[in-house]
Amino acid sequence: MDLQYTLETFDSLSSEWTKLQEKSPTVPIFSSPEWSSIWWQHLNSGASLHLATIKNQGNVIGIAPLMVKKDVASFIGNIDVCDYLDFVVAPDSAEIFFHVLLDNLHKEGIRKLALAPLHPDSTVITTMPTPAHQLGWQMTCSQIDVTVELDLPATWEEYLQMLASKQRHELKRKLRRLEEEGEINYRSSSEASPQDIDTFLKLFRESREDKAEFMTPEREAFFRDITKTMTHRKIFRLGLLEVNSRPAASTIAFEYKNNVYLYNSGYDPQYAWLSVGVLSKALSIKDSIERGKKKYDFLKGDEQYKYHLGGHELPIYQCSLTYGRK
Repeated sequence: MDLQYTLETFDSLSSEWTKLQEKSPTVPIFSSPEWSSIWWQHLNSGASLHLATIKNQGNVIGIAPLMVKKDVASFIGNIDVCDYLDFVVAPDSAEIFFHVLLDNLHKEGIRKLALAPLHPDSTVITTMPTPAHQLGWQMTCSQIDVTVELDLPATWEEYLQMLASKQRHELKRKLRRLEEEGEINYRSSSEASPQDIDTFLKLFRESREDKAEFMTPEREAFFRDITKTMTHRKIFRLGLLEVNSRPAASTIAFEYKNNVYLYNSGYDPQYAWLSVGVLSKALSIKDSIERGKKKYDFLKGDEQYKYHLGGHELPIYQCSLTYGRK
């Protein structure tokens, strides 16, 4: 093997990063070059970029989207706006990738890796432990949250039958009550105008006090840029529920490798009695089924509506690696 380890920039690596990510079945959208670079632009808090590639005979087999503070490396991104993160690795090259990466990080003086948040199928969980142990890194992992996912059937009726009888009855009752309120319009679109994003952000802030506090100017700039960029990549989805021509609830999602990732949502509290928040998600699921999507990922958090809508939970992990044998 002719293995090379180099440090890159976002611009020098973008096309190779995209190609490699498309080949991997597990790399999350939150570790894409676009997501990482926009996060770095708006939310980086003083770390140094450490974007490493490993090539075999000139071909990129893996990318480590890292940032470094002192002697600690972590993923580009954070749990506030990135639900899963991972290395970008060719499926048949993961072990050699981690051998070369960890050996070079040690030589560069990095003594700890803090890696989170991690989906159970991430390369950190499935492949990294053995090379880490062999090279003298102590690795520990622990659960920090859950994510909730839903496998989508072929039709809406099949979906309703998947729900527990109580939840199926409640969902149908809420939909009937909504329809009785007046003129109801649900719009699902792969594009969003600046006005649509303004509406979403307004509903997001109004729906809960903690969401209003979360949406700092820096995070708003990130939201606006990420929606614009993912719209350009044709993987963005906006859902807007209107009651009597007034915006009542909105969702934004990303569609990636035939899966739908419900990224965030908001609603007008004056329509809370109509359950517009949960119904906007149900209508998003219905729309996803009708367009042939295979999985609906509610993303991290154990909010009860996710289970009521048929989701099942998986653990989200963090892993810490420290160099030096005990």
